[in-house]
Amino acid sequence: MAAPSEELNCEDFSEFQEVLKMMRQIDDRIVHELNTTIPTASFAGKIDATQTCKQLYEALKQAHNTREKAIKSCINQSSAVVTKLREERNKNMDNVTLLKCLRKEQTHLKLMQSELNVEEVVNDRSWKIFNERCRIHYKPSKSL
Repeated sequence: MAAPSEELNCEDFSEFQEVLKMMRQIDDRIVHELNTTIPTASFAGKIDATQTCKQLYEALKQAHNTREKAIKSCINQSSAVVTKLREERNKNMDNVTLLKCLRKEQTHLKLMQSELNVEEVVNDRSWKIFNERCRIHYKPSKSL
């Protein structure tokens, strides 16, 4: 199960959220994936659960890292824009359009920062489910 390799558009928040949603498909489908790939005790001999859990672990880890980097990159870009707009605003306090742009970008930045919290919840849920189903089949290194 591979995560979509989409690029985040940091300027359009609705597109940003849509791409994140697509990138989170592996997390949204983890219960189904585990139910269809990890055997019950009666079918244990037919599927290599250790290999399946290892592959799922690697896919989850990669998806989480990719999303976190993408979100943080967008936050950094938006933060730089906010800083630039603040500097321009300080030079021209009467410019209402500049103030509106600054406020819009600050809101945009806050929304992106909140996605890091959403990401943490999504990741925690996925790892909990993974550990419940795979703990007897695969023990990843302690780097998680």
